[in-house]
Parts: sequence; C-alpha cells; structure tokens
Amino acid sequence: MNSITKKTISGKMTTPVTIVGAGLGGLTLARVLHVHGIPATIYEAEPSAEARAQGGQLDIHEDNGQLALQAAGLFDEFLGLIHKGGEATRVLDQHGKVLFDKPDDGNAGRPEVLRGDLRRLLIDSLPAETIQWGKKLINVEPHGDGRHELTFADGSTVSTELLVGADGAWSKIRPLLSDAQPEYVGTTLIETYLYDADVRHSAAAKAVGSGAMFALAPGMGISAHREAEDILHTYVQLNRPVEWIAGIDFTDATAATRAVAAEFDGWAPELTALITDSETAPIPRMINALPIGHRWNRVPGVTLLGDAAHLMPPAGEGANLAMFDGAELAKAIAAHQGDIEAALTAYEEALFPRSESAAAGSHMILGLCLDDRAPFGFIDFLAGALEEEHT
Repeated sequence: MNSITKKTISGKMTTPVTIVGAGLGGLTLARVLHVHGIPATIYEAEPSAEARAQGGQLDIHEDNGQLALQAAGLFDEFLGLIHKGGEATRVLDQHGKVLFDKPDDGNAGRPEVLRGDLRRLLIDSLPAETIQWGKKLINVEPHGDGRHELTFADGSTVSTELLVGADGAWSKIRPLLSDAQPEYVGTTLIETYLYDADVRHSAAAKAVGSGAMFALAPGMGISAHREAEDILHTYVQLNRPVEWIAGIDFTDATAATRAVAAEFDGWAPELTALITDSETAPIPRMINALPIGHRWNRVPGVTLLGDAAHLMPPAGEGANLAMFDGAELAKAIAAHQGDIEAALTAYEEALFPRSESAAAGSHMILGLCLDDRAPFGFIDFLAGALEEEHT
C-alpha cells in the first residue's frame, strides 16, 4: 500500500492532495496546487488522455472559468485555443424561421473552445507523474482522523489524509459525504454529428450559422453548434419518460435515427437533417441532476468538486464551475497549509451557495428551452442577457 506523506514547503507542513478524476475540475485543482508548490496526484480510470472523445465546445465564462485559468497561469495559452465566431447565437422556430440572431462581435466574454483542447492544455501543464492513468477506483474506506484508503481495480491501494472527489456524476467519493444520488430530470439529449458541413450539408449549415443554433418548441428541440473544421455538433432535446428512451434500440443506428426523427415530423428539413444525415450513430444522454442546494456536513479529510458536488442540467455552467471549484479549493488549501479542516471548511462555505444558485439557474434555462412558451421564454432570456452586456 502506498501512503502519501506530508512535505515541508516554505517552512510549512503541506499535506499532498489525492484527487480522483482527471476531468477539467480535477486537472485545474492539480494545476493551481502545482502553481502554489503543493503536491497532488490524480487517479483516473481511463487508460490514457486519448482513451475517448472529450465532447464538444465549451463557452468559458469571465466570472468563473476564465478566473480559474488565470489562477492556473494558463490564460494566455487558453486565448490561443478560442474558436473565433463561436459565440454567435440564433433561435429558430420549428419551421426554420429565425426569431433571434446575435452575431459574435467578440465582446460577449464567453469565448468558445473545444473541451479536448482545454483538457490537453491542463494535462500538459502538470508534471508527468501527476496523473496515474488506468486507476479505476472500486472502494474507498475511512480509517479515522481524516484518513481514507482507496482500492483500485488493479489491486493497488493508496492511503491519504486529503481526498477530493472530482469523479463526476456517479462519484464513488460522494457516498462518504452524502446519500444524494442523481435523478433523471425528464429530458434526454441525443447527440449527432455532421462533418464537412458547408459542402455536404449546406442547408443545415446555413440554418445553424456560425455559432450556436436553438430550434425549440414545447417539450422538444434541436440545438446545434458549429465547431472548428466545419463540424456541426447537435443535441436533440426531448422531454420523454425513461421508458420511451429504453424502448429505442440505440445499438441499431438506423432504427434509432428513424425513431428520433419521427418525433420531429413536420419540422423544417434543414433542421431534421441534423438528425437524419448524422454521420455518427445517435447517442442518448439522459439528463440527471443532484438536488438543488445539495450540501453535506463537514467530514474530515474529504470534499467534492464539479459534478460530483453539484450535478445540474447542461446550461453552460458545468465545466466552468468545476474549474472554478478546483481553483478555489487549491487556493483554500494554499491559504491554510497545515490545517486541512480549515481549508475544506472555507472552500465548502463558498461552494454551497455558489453551486445552489447555479443549479437553480440551470434548471430555469432548461425549462425556458422546452416549456409551453418555447422558444419565446428562452428568447426573452437571451435578449435580457444581451441588454445587460450593453449597460
């Protein structure tokens, strides 16, 4: 068994940090700790950084994600990853009529980058030994006095005094702190891709425009984003029960595509082409969330960040919050070296209200996209945000 021991840095006794999960939050935590000279090790189940695709574009916000990157000393490198023009936003009705259209003027403060590029930037900023790949956590046991023992699928174990669960929606660390489990919110996203869009799918490409497109109606929608290299990345949105999703065989791509497209009968063909012309098999992604205001009592030696702490519907905040959580936790640890509990208490006192507010906002935006007024409630929200930018 490996036991992680304290080190003395700048005359202070520092406890190395054990992080489970090499997503954006865990990586940001490790990077900001590294900036402060505090050792950390990340244990990640995936065998390598390239083991799976990392999803699409993220808009990185001025008030959280960008602050985290500044704390990580990576802001200038981040600027080089921006997909220029990606902040354009338009809303259509189901017939393809444009109801709201905001071009990217470069002043919105939420530049778009590919998740994979951002993750690679963070990985490359860490010492090579920081991330231990192929470490699938199968058990964690408290040993008293804030110590925990982690057991991995390969039989190895690690004992630590400071454990952070950055391991996402189905966190194996969360049960140490909370009985809460994610629950289905009633909406499922179905993911599709079109490649070489301007040439091969010109009508769909024109409908999407240069950034994000939302075609919305009560209970359903087709949202797409233009990514670098002329890719259209789509999330079909459907308010449907679990049984409806389970009734579709997504291992049969042709049949699954047909079943999803049938829900959009009568919609404009340039919109339904984002489903029917997909060059990848449709992938269902059921939206699950933790309770709004999820929190826990202080448990010695362990805390959570990102989706493990506050899983919420996708509304542009998840990755930003995870990175901000990581940066804020690292700064709290640096400010309270030698006193783990003071660091975790300070971090959680700010985390809980911050994540509760963001979760409430995410649920609100999901509702605006798909409620009985859709798309007009969402348009009102975007128009209000646009007015705020100019005041």
